Formats: sequence, structure tokens, C-alpha cells
Amino acid sequence: MFRFAHPEYFWLLAVIPLLILVYAWSAWRRRRRLERFGDPVRVSVLVPDASPGRHFTKLVFLLAAVSLIVVALARPQLGSKLKEVTVSGIEMMLAVDVSNSMLADDFEPNRLERTKYAIGRLLEGLRQDRVGLVVFAGDAYVQLPITSDYRTAMGFVRQITPTMVSRQGTAIGAAIDLSVSAFSSESEGSRVIILITDGENHEDDALAAAKRAAEKGIKIYTIGIGTTEGKPIPMGDDVIRDENGEMVVSHLDEATLRNIALATGGAYIRSSNQSVGLTEIISKIDETEKKEFSTQMFDEYDEQYRLFMASALVCVLLGWLIMTRKNRLLARFNIFQSPDGN
Repeated sequence: MFRFAHPEYFWLLAVIPLLILVYAWSAWRRRRRLERFGDPVRVSVLVPDASPGRHFTKLVFLLAAVSLIVVALARPQLGSKLKEVTVSGIEMMLAVDVSNSMLADDFEPNRLERTKYAIGRLLEGLRQDRVGLVVFAGDAYVQLPITSDYRTAMGFVRQITPTMVSRQGTAIGAAIDLSVSAFSSESEGSRVIILITDGENHEDDALAAAKRAAEKGIKIYTIGIGTTEGKPIPMGDDVIRDENGEMVVSHLDEATLRNIALATGGAYIRSSNQSVGLTEIISKIDETEKKEFSTQMFDEYDEQYRLFMASALVCVLLGWLIMTRKNRLLARFNIFQSPDGN
């Protein structure tokens, strides 16, 4: 397994555009100074050893060195030893509505993107729990089986779009039934479903599905995302309209979501632009009895930063060795000469 121990250092790469701007400004100032002496073409004849191409080459080595140093600071590592460990936690299945109604923008930037952001924050805080992902619209699909690999889960969450499910609608009952069947056999008694939707169920009997889940000891926590006032559903440059040409407005159906949660001993939370509600849900889920799971984790990692630091040092040395003026001894090789002779 490859990972970065400190990926936050990649923010330092923002200095690269700044260095390019400084170089461009410096080159402009250099041209302006030359223009004071006369025509640039004639001035270049007077200073034949000047080599603008070398300045650019030094910049390339500098940018390469900075990039390699940043990667080294992020500490790239390769997993070298797998170890089976026992952890105590629960299994939670995230059932996410990806129907077109989740594109309504009563949440910024829209309901679905706000949900994805909240799930990302949730995954960052998990430690020993297992998580899976079901997406649904008119049909339901397991997007990610139960796993303790939160990085992989994060990648799957980023890919969520309404196009993942071809048939439109909101089959909450199907999503619940599929989530129930997706749990592992060793998690009985420590299973929860987190259902995130606007609650407009058009396909099946969601309450009956919730009762079937409750019979298996599974609690369902529902999060209503949207507003009761509702919002039109964007579709290209227009909005979705019904057969009469009237604008379709998607409303939050709190009653359905509240009944689903109550039927299983879970809880319902209404989202807001400040909080989707996952933090509040997790605090309630922490009260659930936890099970012990056996899982394999990388116990040792080999540091790879030395290779990047050595490469950065080579780039620095090469940049330092390159003179800004042409070397008469090396001129015959035309190493840095550009097509226009510079």
C-alpha cells in the first residue's frame, strides 16, 4: 500500500506559480533594461555570451527541486508488512440518494455536493468502524462493500453523481433492503444504516422495508437534506418540468424520514447549510454496542522520501552548475542553444 504520511504539505506546491510569476517579471525587467541601450537584436550582437535559454533551464531545475522537496516532506511510504488486528467498532452503511432532485440548490452548491462534503468529513473522523456505500434513485446499487479502508471510501464518495443510476426516482425501500443485505456476517447486533435523502419516495414502501430492518436489529438514522419550501431541479440551462410544462419543485418529506427512523429505534435529523447532520448522528451511533472485527492492516511502512530528497539535491546542483552565460569551451555542443540561436 502506498500512502503519504503528511499530505497536508502538498499545499506548499502553491509556491510554484509564484516562482513562475517572479521569473516572468524578472525576464520582463531584463528586456526593459536592454531596450534602454538600443534595439534588442543589436544589443544581443554586442553580448554574444548572453543566454536567455539558460535562465529558463535554471528555473526548470528550481521548480523540479521544489516539487521533489514538497513530495519528500509529505513522506511517501510503502506498506511493507500486513498484520491481522482485532478492532472494536460498528458497521455503518451510508445510503445516499443520487436522484436528480438532489441537484436542487437550496443547499450550497447543491444537496448532493453538500452531502458528499459531509461524508468526507465523517470518514476523516472514523477510526475503527467499518463503512459501506449504497447509492439509489429509481434503483439501488452497492457502490462500495463494507470496508475499513477510509481512503478508498473517500475515492468512491467523490465519484457519486446522478448518472450512476440510470432509472430516475427515489426507491428508499430498495436502498434499505440492499443495505441490510450488504452487511458482513460478523457484525450482527452492531449495524446501522445512515439514510441521506430529500425523502420524496416515489417507488416502494419504505416504511415496510424499515420494519424488516428493525426485525434484524438494524437501526436506521435518517438525514433530511433540503427545505420544506422546495427548489426547482436544474437540468442543463433549464429546470425539470412535468408533462404540462410546469416547473417541478422538490420538497423535503420529513414525515417519511421521521417514521423510518422511529420504526427502527434510530433518529431523524434535518440538515441545514451549516451542518448536514452527520456529526449529530455519529454521536448517537456511538451509543450502539460495538463488535470486535478481525482485519488486516499495514503495520510497517518503508519511507521513500530519501529518493525524492536526493533527486531534489541533484536538480539544485545542476541548476547551480548552469551558468547564465555561454561557456566558450562547451559552445560547440550547443547544449542550451534554442532554434533562434539563443
